[in-house]
Amino acid sequence: MEVTSLGGYDGMVFRYDEPTTGAYWMKDTVMPLSIAFFAGDGQFVADFDMDPCTADPCPTYGPDSEFQYALEVAQGGLAEVGAVAGSRIELGLPCQPKA
Repeated sequence: MEVTSLGGYDGMVFRYDEPTTGAYWMKDTVMPLSIAFFAGDGQFVADFDMDPCTADPCPTYGPDSEFQYALEVAQGGLAEVGAVAGSRIELGLPCQPKA
């Protein structure tokens, strides 16, 4: 929220300790984003383009199956980072919480 630009390969990865279900929303998010969901083994599950929302309730975006990772980038940027159908996500180091 409140981020106004992402450049290059900037984005956010959300990692869950166990497979989960659910959805993301864009309440009070200023810039349009794309999101890709990945299973626990890293396999691509689904992707969505998400537009900013100030209404209540906002639309939600989530796959019909479990996922363990979600990757958000500037809208339209998933192909540029290789997050497309048939791809796999691999994280080299453990994710660290933002201080």
